[in-house]
Amino acid sequence: MSTTPPPQALPTDTRPARSARAADDGAFGWLRALGPRGRRAFAGAFGGYALDAYDYFTLPLGMVALAAYFGLDSGRTGLFTTVTLVVSAVGGALAGVLADRVGRVRALMITVITYAVFTVACGFAPNYETLLAFRALQGLGFGGEWAVGAILVAEYATTRHRGRTLGAVQSSWAVGWALAVIVYTLVFSFVGDDLAWRVMFWTGALPALLVVWVRRSVHDAPEAAAVRERSADRGSFTAVFKPGLLRTTVFACLLSTGVQGGYYTLATWVPTYLKSQRGLSVVGTGGYLAFLISGAFFGYLTGGHLTDRLGRRRNIWLFALLSAICVAVYAHIPAGANTLVLVLGFPLGFCMSAVFSGFGSYLSELYPTAVRGTGQGFTYNTGRAMGAVFPTTVGFLADSWGVGGALVFGAIGYGVAALALLGLPETRGKELL
Repeated sequence: MSTTPPPQALPTDTRPARSARAADDGAFGWLRALGPRGRRAFAGAFGGYALDAYDYFTLPLGMVALAAYFGLDSGRTGLFTTVTLVVSAVGGALAGVLADRVGRVRALMITVITYAVFTVACGFAPNYETLLAFRALQGLGFGGEWAVGAILVAEYATTRHRGRTLGAVQSSWAVGWALAVIVYTLVFSFVGDDLAWRVMFWTGALPALLVVWVRRSVHDAPEAAAVRERSADRGSFTAVFKPGLLRTTVFACLLSTGVQGGYYTLATWVPTYLKSQRGLSVVGTGGYLAFLISGAFFGYLTGGHLTDRLGRRRNIWLFALLSAICVAVYAHIPAGANTLVLVLGFPLGFCMSAVFSGFGSYLSELYPTAVRGTGQGFTYNTGRAMGAVFPTTVGFLADSWGVGGALVFGAIGYGVAALALLGLPETRGKELL
């Protein structure tokens, strides 16, 4: 008997496959491909990272006011960022281990609660030393949230769309940053500077509302959770330093150091640069930052798309180079050319954010499921701690070089990132299970 299928079988059998493929295409195909549970995980990670950004920027935006309130020089002011980023390395490593041992969602809730509580506490600080201590403790939660949320979504995302999916999660940083600038503009317009910086910190209680929703609606990816539960190395901190992963861990730390050294130099000092050196008002600073943040939002989305098209390494190389060029140009705009500062804010924000878009997918793909949280949490946040040298250097040189002149150290960070990629493999197309 012939086994050849009847002619009508071919279109009947292939129609579902074609429909599924078509559903995965288009601007939001990556979102549909997540499925209902994956989309809830995406919403939780997106909200957590946006509010993480909001709470982080309460300090840089209020830095001029609180420096005047406590009588601080640039060096002591820059120490706030250093302490936050250094302690975030500890928080990130702990959160990564926790994510591998108790699950991604539980670890996500713990990190969000931590950074929210201590951001609010900063608003009650009676002196510089107490504020420094509260900001350090805020870094514990700040350090862990991104890594945990990124892994949660990466384990739901398809191989084909992982880069743009994680790039979309990254874009929430720009959303939180924009929200912080809006609140800053309103608060500092209607409240005196001596109280306004405290009010900014108090609004950091917003993330508590997210935790309630996450607890009820978000769950770990079932397949990844099953693989993690069966592994003897689950959440083993020493596993990421074993011969098979040691090289990856070292170079991933260097990559994170370079990118974050450049990024946090700009995130910390551009508001001060605009207000103090360019002479902009509160409203003017907010307007100029709007261009920078708009560029950042589109940079995250574009970088995520290119991460899937070009590959993880090529995307980071491309935008590390462009970011270094933008920083060098932005920092040396002549006095009086504030229109140029406004215009160049968009490409600067675009490039310095597009380089980040591949991080969520790349670091997730570099480590096996059992230690993915540990590896990503440690490397990303060690990079934050080591990268803190760059904004701190700007702080100590700002009095003699000017903030604009010292910003050039951010470009050096992007050079470090480009060199670190020489020791890391390309991971595009890698399955996570």
